[in-house]
Amino acid sequence: MLAYVARRLLLMIPTLFGIMLISFVIVQFAPGGPVERVLAQLQGNDASATSRIAGGGGDIAQATVQPGAGAEAGASKYRGAQGLDPEFIKQLEAQFGFDKPAPERFVAMLWNYLRFDFGKSYFRDVQVLTLIKEKLPVSISLGLWMTLLSYAISIPLGIRKAMQDGSRFDTWTSAVVIVGYAIPGFLFAILLIVLFGEGSSFLPFFPLRGLTSENFAALPWHLKIVDYFHHIALPILAMALGAFATSTLLTKNSFLEEIRKQYVLTARMKGLTERQVLYGHVFRNAMLIVIAGFPGAFIHAFFTGSLLIETVFSLDGLGLLSFESIINRDYAVVFANLYIFSLVGLLVNLVSDLTYTWIDPRIDFESREA
Repeated sequence: MLAYVARRLLLMIPTLFGIMLISFVIVQFAPGGPVERVLAQLQGNDASATSRIAGGGGDIAQATVQPGAGAEAGASKYRGAQGLDPEFIKQLEAQFGFDKPAPERFVAMLWNYLRFDFGKSYFRDVQVLTLIKEKLPVSISLGLWMTLLSYAISIPLGIRKAMQDGSRFDTWTSAVVIVGYAIPGFLFAILLIVLFGEGSSFLPFFPLRGLTSENFAALPWHLKIVDYFHHIALPILAMALGAFATSTLLTKNSFLEEIRKQYVLTARMKGLTERQVLYGHVFRNAMLIVIAGFPGAFIHAFFTGSLLIETVFSLDGLGLLSFESIINRDYAVVFANLYIFSLVGLLVNLVSDLTYTWIDPRIDFESREA
């Protein structure tokens, strides 16, 4: 097993290299960039990601045209550079590192990332790691509790649906699950806000902003726990809706497939009870496919699946940070998030494979190629 783990860890190196290389090349050909964004701000034509949605305009006054600089700047490769001093453009390129060739920038970025040195954000004047740490509690709260809640409900429900396949219970729960799957999470979030959010005319019970109250630090420890779950209840319910439906149907179908196999009939003929057959023989085989889907569900919920939920409930997490960084061309944050997300995803996939051997010791990764 140690040899298999070592091979998988070594294979992460070319995988990460390929992900970063493809993304870096795509960015080189993508229109716009941090220099163009600064120029747009100077011309008063740029707006942040959130102000574009709200209809706000740029917040930097239009730049003063440098006398005599129009002819030289007219040949600039940047849109919006007309009338600006070419030396100023060169200073901007040096500030963002674009004064060096693309291959040299890529190699330098990889070397820094190997040492987990992600540099500073282009537009926030703060270390990228510090920025990620500030947003991490929101994403941890949303991803962790959503995953635990959806699996804690969907696995027992899926098993019962499989055991009572075709019954009235199976029919009406399937209808509820399908309707829940069809409703987008952000629409369900809006419904929860209308029904239970502060200011609602129905049951205004749950707060709509942040993970904790303003007086959180002054509360005793037991009230801190209550306050925390009081704030996060609605976002978790909204996020768990789609994941709950998917994992429920996946669990049911997996158990149905195993229950119909010959070894289950043999176990029953030996006189084993339904509980012994279910948890002694069927469970570990049926749960393999559920575990196989866990890494994707976890990464989706933990990092990227909460963008709209974070926006609706005014939660400043990694999902919103990634979106704003892409829109604002903050490549330092974009590539750092991509590197961290990819690395965590690869590690979670490895943990998932190792979990296979814990559930079913018959699986031997040593005898297969990594």
